[in-house]
Amino acid sequence: MSDYWIVGARIVDGTGADPVHGPAIHVEGDRITALGRPIAGARTLDARGLTITPGLIDAHVHLGLSSDIDPSLRRELSVAELAADMFDNCGRTLDAGFTTVRDTGGIDAGLARAVSGGKVRGPRILQCGPVQCQTGGHGHFAARWEPTADWYDHDIPGLRSVSLLSDGPEQMRRNVRETFRRGADFLKLCVTGGVMSTHDKIGDTQFTSEEIAVAVTEAKARATYVTVHAHNNAGIRNAIHAGVTCVEHGSEIDEETAGLMAAKGVDLVPTLATMHALLEDPTRAGLPAGIADRVGPVLQGQIDGLRAARAAGVRIGLGSDLIGADQRGRGRELTLRSDIESPMLALEAATRVNARILGIADKVGTIEVGKLADLTVWASDPLEHPEVFGEPDKAALVIQGGRVVKDAC
Repeated sequence: MSDYWIVGARIVDGTGADPVHGPAIHVEGDRITALGRPIAGARTLDARGLTITPGLIDAHVHLGLSSDIDPSLRRELSVAELAADMFDNCGRTLDAGFTTVRDTGGIDAGLARAVSGGKVRGPRILQCGPVQCQTGGHGHFAARWEPTADWYDHDIPGLRSVSLLSDGPEQMRRNVRETFRRGADFLKLCVTGGVMSTHDKIGDTQFTSEEIAVAVTEAKARATYVTVHAHNNAGIRNAIHAGVTCVEHGSEIDEETAGLMAAKGVDLVPTLATMHALLEDPTRAGLPAGIADRVGPVLQGQIDGLRAARAAGVRIGLGSDLIGADQRGRGRELTLRSDIESPMLALEAATRVNARILGIADKVGTIEVGKLADLTVWASDPLEHPEVFGEPDKAALVIQGGRVVKDAC
């Protein structure tokens, strides 16, 4: 069982409080059991000159989309290659300082179980299983000539299931019940078009209020929630009125929509890193170059929506939404947010706030006695130099549940 003190570091505890020097962190088992002066003779880890933050949380990942996108959806890659890319992505995510992630579509409980069981190195995973989308909507990534009835042939049970198609409230009810049967922790619906869609436009709204409400009812019956992929205001408002609790992206949020979100207690998870990656070169993710044409307005829209939501008092988390084979820039999301707001707000979003959005704030998200010992130790101070967040090599030490899972000190 782990029993050691981390001494000498600058501590940024994730609560928004100013950094402090001096207190040591006592890790016993999987928990933080004390903050203060080490007991004489105790085992210590010397972290002098380093900065400790809570383990980072990415609230919007797609581990099931860890290979080049188009080839992976066209059966051009073997199951072995797909699995290898997912396992590698899990390890890289952990090594970048992320000890928890929320997978918002693409895996099923199999990958999460493999990681939690210690068979694969990776972050703690909360997952929604397949996303819920309408026929031809965002999430239905079949080629235009592929019969809709063949879409589920792309599933790999126990590894990947991209989406379930629902057309009507009763089909939605069956599909979300099936999703929970497979082990989902929460639900995600696509209620507008998307950037990488092939059958829709960003301005499209998807699912009726009745369809969305069915998913909300089923989620509440299992003491969990619904989050939605949503870009335009019409889709966001439909989802809010139907009872969802979180919006992903939000690239058209205006003052009125932000006020409604605040009034209803609906959270926002902007995703800027993927927009920058697609704007720079979508082919690196295995997507057509033309997708970049959609990205510019969506990126600026998310920045404007973030500011409107902040002004309205909406709780704002953080997600990278990276897809494809190159997901090494996950921490870049914090760097981008630092430029828009501040490094401290970016760090809070990726720790304390994300923990609350995921419903696990009693376990992780801050450096406090009684919390799990999820800690990232940085070689440089990320509050002074926020580009450090996006440099995995600067995560010198990563501790997850009390265990040292990366040591590059």
